[in-house]
Amino acid sequence: MASSNISPRILVFHSAQCDPKKCTGLRLVRMKRASIIRNVHRIPENAVILNPASETAFSPSDRETLFQSGLVALDCSWKQAEAVFRQTKGAFQRSLPYLLAANPTNTYRPIKLSTAEAVAAALYIVGESEVANDLMSVFKWGPSFITLNREWLDSYASCESSAEVVRVQKEIMTSHSRG
Repeated sequence: MASSNISPRILVFHSAQCDPKKCTGLRLVRMKRASIIRNVHRIPENAVILNPASETAFSPSDRETLFQSGLVALDCSWKQAEAVFRQTKGAFQRSLPYLLAANPTNTYRPIKLSTAEAVAAALYIVGESEVANDLMSVFKWGPSFITLNREWLDSYASCESSAEVVRVQKEIMTSHSRG
């Protein structure tokens, strides 16, 4: 699916648990690529919330909701993530599929994405690869995230449903564990 002329609304719920100088969520806000939310109760009701604890996988079928109500990334420390994720309410909580981090803190670690990586992955999966690339261009290591995961991102982007993303993810994880 080609990128649209309308950019999705990207929101970062910032929990103030990280070093502001290294925080990718705050950097997206400073670079005017996202807006900040400091209170969990201000998360738009129907927005797609990226939550790794969700049992529903993010998929291209979330595109319409993402464009109508926005995309929310929860920016918090991985050590305190579970408590933050429990606070969020909303019908559209989604977990991203298996990807490798490229950020300096968690390089090559599966699933431990930075906020910026999570947002870029979601955008790429819904067909907004140009926006995802632009987003990652504000980080020295950013383009390597897309390069590292391009084949997998393309596979997820070609799926039609959450269930199909889960099936593709299982195939990827099986082949990656053998590699």
